[in-house]
Amino acid sequence: MRPLSWHCPTDPAGPTSAQILKILLVIYRLIQSNSYATKRDIYYNNTQLFGSQKTVDGIVDDISCMLKVPRRSLHVLATCKGLISGDLCYMEEDGTRIDCNSSSAVSSINSRNKLAPLTAVAVSSNIDGIRNIVSCAKFVLIVEKDATFQRLLDDDFCTKLSPCIIITGKGVPDVNSRLMVRKLWDTLHIPIFALVDADPHGIEIMCIYKYGSVAMSFEAHSLTVPSVMWLGLLPSDLQRLRVPEDALIPLTRTDENKLTSLLKRPYLTSQPDWQKEMELMQQTKVKAEIQSLAAIGPDYLTNIYLPNKLRYGGWV
Repeated sequence: MRPLSWHCPTDPAGPTSAQILKILLVIYRLIQSNSYATKRDIYYNNTQLFGSQKTVDGIVDDISCMLKVPRRSLHVLATCKGLISGDLCYMEEDGTRIDCNSSSAVSSINSRNKLAPLTAVAVSSNIDGIRNIVSCAKFVLIVEKDATFQRLLDDDFCTKLSPCIIITGKGVPDVNSRLMVRKLWDTLHIPIFALVDADPHGIEIMCIYKYGSVAMSFEAHSLTVPSVMWLGLLPSDLQRLRVPEDALIPLTRTDENKLTSLLKRPYLTSQPDWQKEMELMQQTKVKAEIQSLAAIGPDYLTNIYLPNKLRYGGWV
């Protein structure tokens, strides 16, 4: 736990007593009125006092950690950046019905006189308030990158393959995206797969969903999904599929250090197949983005790679 005297990088003096007391007062009023606010809301409550958003973020996290309660118990919500789509309906706390399989795009017609691809729904800012979840999904696919997520939407992946749910935290996931994955796992009891770049950064993002992050370790029990499986892109896929060499990227010194650090993490000792993939990356000294599969064929990811992986069990 960071002490409340933690020094924010953008605030060399660290948080002041006035800043801490102000946020405690806001939290008290939120709980008393049974209302919620985002960190961004709190910052704009008094921008001159706080100086930066990072100051607010740090103090809120410290208070949560000090009191040993989840941040949402303080009635403070994170601003969402995640997106979700697929065979999923649920009710928000305020009674709003959310259908992740429908949008205004469904009824619009594109230039080819076909239904336009579905658009995604922003991940809820209050996952605890979600109820009446209905889904026939066979699995959940966590997608590392927004660009890949949008490609799956454009190709109508969830409809063509089988009923499923796709979600992205747009890189390193925010708390709400992680909570949503956990909520789906607890409620639907279906497989959870991860589609990330075959590089140390992608592996670390996948580990955040599965094992948690250092910063939020005190909330790991409610944020992690131990059953997450690595669907792709696997380092062994690069050789097996003969991905063209000009689509591969040499590992940097930073990549190599990150990979070494990941292999030393205690929780990976229970994942020998993950270790083998990472060791293969160390040996070949190359990495690849999911988009590298386009070098084999423009629709290879959605028409061949993912269907075959899911059909024949190509995950670790």
